[in-house]
Amino acid sequence: MSDYIIRGMAAKNQVRFFACSSTETVEKARIIHNTSPVVTNALGRLLTGGVLMGAMCKNDSDTLTIRIQCQGPIKGLMVTANSKGEIKGYVNETDVMLPAKDVAKALDLGVMSVIKDIGLKEPYVGQTHLVSSEIAEDLNYYFATSEQIPSSVALGVLLNNDTTVSSAGGFIIQLMPFAEDSVIDELEKRLKDFSFTSLLEKGMSVEDIMSKLFNNFDMKITDTLPCKYVCDCSKDRVEQAVISLGRKEIASMIEDNEPIEVVCDFCRTKYSFSPDELVTLLKKATKKH
Repeated sequence: MSDYIIRGMAAKNQVRFFACSSTETVEKARIIHNTSPVVTNALGRLLTGGVLMGAMCKNDSDTLTIRIQCQGPIKGLMVTANSKGEIKGYVNETDVMLPAKDVAKALDLGVMSVIKDIGLKEPYVGQTHLVSSEIAEDLNYYFATSEQIPSSVALGVLLNNDTTVSSAGGFIIQLMPFAEDSVIDELEKRLKDFSFTSLLEKGMSVEDIMSKLFNNFDMKITDTLPCKYVCDCSKDRVEQAVISLGRKEIASMIEDNEPIEVVCDFCRTKYSFSPDELVTLLKKATKKH
C-alpha cells in the first residue's frame, strides 16, 4: 500500500493526532541520495516528522521547512513539506559510516529551525537547540518551547539487511487546551513505555498502533490523505536561482565559454545551461537591477 497520513481525535476531542506510514517516501529518498544506513535513518525520521507537520498546515498554499544544522559528521539536513502530504529533503553528507541506530552521534550538537510560510509578509521561524539529536525528542521540545503545545512525537525507520527501508512511520499527538488532568495523566502513563518502532517492527499498521495507544479513548479517524516524496523543481525555477546569483557571477560563467550544470539538492536532477542561455540569463539579471 502507498504511504498515507491519518488525522483524528480521541478522548472526547481532548486529544488530536496525526500518524503516517512513510516507508515508500523514505525509500525514495534513500535511492535519490544514495544514503548510508545511519543517514537513511536520520533523513527518514525528519521526512516523517516533516510530512506530519505539513499535514497540520491549514491552507493549500502553506509550506513548512525543518532545517537542522549540526556539528556531527552529517553536518545538516533539511526537509520541506506542504499541506497535501508532499515532502522532499536532502542531507549535507550522505555517506556517514556509523551504525544505523546512531542518529544522535551522526547529528551531535546543533540547532533546529522550523520555517512556516503561511501567506504572511514574513515566514514564521521557530528555533531550538537539539536536546537529544534523536529528532523525535527534538521536535517534541520545539512544540513545547516554540508553540507551547504539549505534544508527543514518535518516529521510526527500520532497514532490511540490504539497507533498503523495510518500514517507516510516526505520530504526533497533541493535547487540546481544555484536556482534563485525568486524560493527561492516563496518556502520559501509556506513552511512558509505548514503543512505536517495536510495533512497526511487528508489522502493525499505523491505525492499529494508534488504536492500541488510545484503547477505550473513543478514538476516531477524521480523514486520510496520501503522502509521497515529490520534488517540484523545473528548469524555470533553476533559471531564477541562477539569475539570483547576480550579474558578476553569471558574467564569470560566460567567460569560461562552457555549459554549466546545476543539480537540484532535493532530487539530484541535472539542469544544463549553454553559454548562449547564460547570456540570456545575464540580460534578465541586468533588467532586475
